[in-house]
Amino acid sequence: MTNPPHSAESPGPAAPNGAPVMHALHQTTLGGPEVLQLTELPRPAPGPGQILVAVHAAGLNPTDFKHRALRIFLPSPPLTLGWDVSGTVVETGYGVTLFRPGDEVFGMLPYPHGAGSHAEYVTGPARAFAAKPAGIDHVQAAALPLAAWQALVDTAGLRAGQRVLIHAAAGGVGHLAVQIAKERGAHVTGTASAPKHDFLRELGVDACIDHRSEDFTDTEERYDVVLDALGGQTATRSVQVLRPGGVLVSLLPGAEDTLATAEKAQVRAVTLLVEHDHAGMRAIAELVDRGRLRAHVSDTFPLAEGARAHVLGQTGRTTGKLVLTVR
Repeated sequence: MTNPPHSAESPGPAAPNGAPVMHALHQTTLGGPEVLQLTELPRPAPGPGQILVAVHAAGLNPTDFKHRALRIFLPSPPLTLGWDVSGTVVETGYGVTLFRPGDEVFGMLPYPHGAGSHAEYVTGPARAFAAKPAGIDHVQAAALPLAAWQALVDTAGLRAGQRVLIHAAAGGVGHLAVQIAKERGAHVTGTASAPKHDFLRELGVDACIDHRSEDFTDTEERYDVVLDALGGQTATRSVQVLRPGGVLVSLLPGAEDTLATAEKAQVRAVTLLVEHDHAGMRAIAELVDRGRLRAHVSDTFPLAEGARAHVLGQTGRTTGKLVLTVR
């Protein structure tokens, strides 16, 4: 028999019609950080195969800044953004067997149309989540995105002894990619500004490149894998440093000539659109439990101050991740 819906929390604040409500970092128009407002909205209810999560913390990613300002994949506002999340299961929808109310979970909501973690509550597919590692708090868990795992492991198939170049290696995805690559036995070169090189060395980076004063293509080094979180011409130029048969994994679109350049150089070039993935979240949790992976959180902001977090994040100068705290 399939599990019925189950709840373990009182409804909390309610609208005049009796429906439960919550606060969310919401926008009714596209634009700068000032369009983000703390707004009272109806609290969602889990559908079949979904769970309702009381959000404790939610990660910020560059995609949040882009979707706030531009219509890309999502429909026009009103919108509540946010994909990375950590919290406590409040209610399970019909058919959910993985979790029960009270379980602590972390995950990535389906990208792009599952956005909504920058709120007090969010619903999502049960298999977008995994059990939160017991040794870290919700802030740390909310800062563990899937992109690095899916890029290096699922897409590139990174193996021990291979050589990998990670652009923006001190960033939110990059600093986790460094740790995953080292755990898989790769030799890692990372690009970042010189003041961040000590941080990269602490993570295990074997060679650092100052992107402000050095040209990463000015080398005899040839890599098996390049992870590019910058896109544009960086992606195209990265083809030059790949050995034949190597793979370029970009998290943003490259320039128009990237694919043609890659084909001529006999390398593979792909753009990754990260997907929610229960198995991937469990793999990340296992690395955390073994002490092999840890997110660096450069700053936290209360949900009500989410606009300030966007101002800081879109400078592109932060080290590691920014996280919104909710509970």
